[in-house]
Amino acid sequence: MPTVKVRNLKNEEVGEVELSDAVFDAPLNEGLIHAAVRNFMANARQGTSATKTRGDVSGSGRKLWKQKGTGRARIASLRSPLWKGGGNVHGPQPRDWSYNMPKKMRQGALRSALSERVREGKVTLVDGWALDKPKTKDFVDSLRTLGHEGKTLIVDSLENENLILSTRNVRSTKVVNSFALNIYDLLYHERLIISEAAVQELEQLLGPKKETEAADVPASETKAEAAAVVSEEPVKPKRARKAPVKKTAAAAEGEEATEQ
Repeated sequence: MPTVKVRNLKNEEVGEVELSDAVFDAPLNEGLIHAAVRNFMANARQGTSATKTRGDVSGSGRKLWKQKGTGRARIASLRSPLWKGGGNVHGPQPRDWSYNMPKKMRQGALRSALSERVREGKVTLVDGWALDKPKTKDFVDSLRTLGHEGKTLIVDSLENENLILSTRNVRSTKVVNSFALNIYDLLYHERLIISEAAVQELEQLLGPKKETEAADVPASETKAEAAAVVSEEPVKPKRARKAPVKKTAAAAEGEEATEQ
């Protein structure tokens, strides 16, 4: 189980935290990380590039000159792709580049990238990021005190408005919460700063799901309880079938008379 020291904004050690093995000690899976990055970048594409075909450009639709007898090449329309200002052939058209990736694969890529950052020693755990007021200079000074001057990703609560407002003008720093953490930001930024509250949220989001109480009960007990419930239900009596009524000779003659 990996252990990370907790520091304050003055770069002083204030404790230690044992991280979850399932989230912060997962094996490196380069193929899964590569697939997750490709999925993230494909979903971020706008897909709005387009060119005009011969049906989109402006121009007359009449035949410019007669088919034969002029000595020139035959031509049908001014909007032909062979002409300057004509339409484009096989050009890009608007499309949706996004595709779905299974949730378990995305979470597995995040676990692998987080664990690799921990093994590289590029993760700093802070007890909190409390700023008195939204001031960029104070934020930059605290970053330098912690020893982070390059590309830094901070994972903290979005309710910390002073932190968000203080980092807007710092191009090398980005602040996200644990729910918005993605694989691209983890790989793009060289350093990672996580608050203690964000660590607990990440362990709940990416860790193994807790089994329900029903799953802890043995199957034999559940079957016995189900049989007991069935036996307690009252048994409905069967409905007796009515015996067919035999018609007398007088009644049969009366029915024949009415039919006639």
